[in-house]
Amino acid sequence: MSTSNIALLTGGSRGLGKDMALKLAQQGIDVILTYRSQQAEAAAVVAEIQALGRRAAALPLDAADLSTFGAFFTQVTKVLADTFGTDRFDFLINNAGTSLTAPIAETTEAQFDEMLNIHFKGVYFLTQQALPLLRDGGRIINISSATTRVSYAGVSAYATMKGAVEVFTRYLALELGSRNIAANVVAPGAVFGGGAMTDTPEIRAWVAQATALGRVAEPDDIGGIVAFLCTNAARWLNGQRIEATGGMVL
Repeated sequence: MSTSNIALLTGGSRGLGKDMALKLAQQGIDVILTYRSQQAEAAAVVAEIQALGRRAAALPLDAADLSTFGAFFTQVTKVLADTFGTDRFDFLINNAGTSLTAPIAETTEAQFDEMLNIHFKGVYFLTQQALPLLRDGGRIINISSATTRVSYAGVSAYATMKGAVEVFTRYLALELGSRNIAANVVAPGAVFGGGAMTDTPEIRAWVAQATALGRVAEPDDIGGIVAFLCTNAARWLNGQRIEATGGMVL
């Protein structure tokens, strides 16, 4: 693919999303990233991308508030024209998210709805509204979680929504095949550094001993996989779930 491709990445101001944005730029891909509240951090990521010789922009987005999506894509259209000189982008990466740890017996409806909106309903309808702007031959990459394969107490609501995203991704692959758009899932395990996940020495030690490669993951372990899925070398991957855990709980 040409070096003028553009990725729209949700949740790109820190952690996994920041590393994805930088790895995309290193692959020669321009980036529109979103942030919810960390405007200064998002601007710093834009500056890092520009320092790599790529174009970038940051837009605010609450990925759980579906009522804002129309206005958001109006902004995307404007940025595509003003910053990138085009009316389409090539790669949609649904990364924005939060975590929740609560037993089933104690999970409230409000907590459940928050997980539903940001991790599934938001992904579904943001993708739907992105389709007219997504170039034929493009890619969709949805970020899921190892918790859809291995169950851990306290993450039922979060993991359920991620499981729904994985099914949705297969349907995207099927229905968008006529446009030559591939859709895949990347499912990281526990990743430490800049994210919302609980981070303690005890948790790190447990994750390291449960992982075949013997250590915990950092954002740098994941971003390159997402960037690879946006390359021509990955063109025949479609409808797949790629687990990136270093071999956790095999």
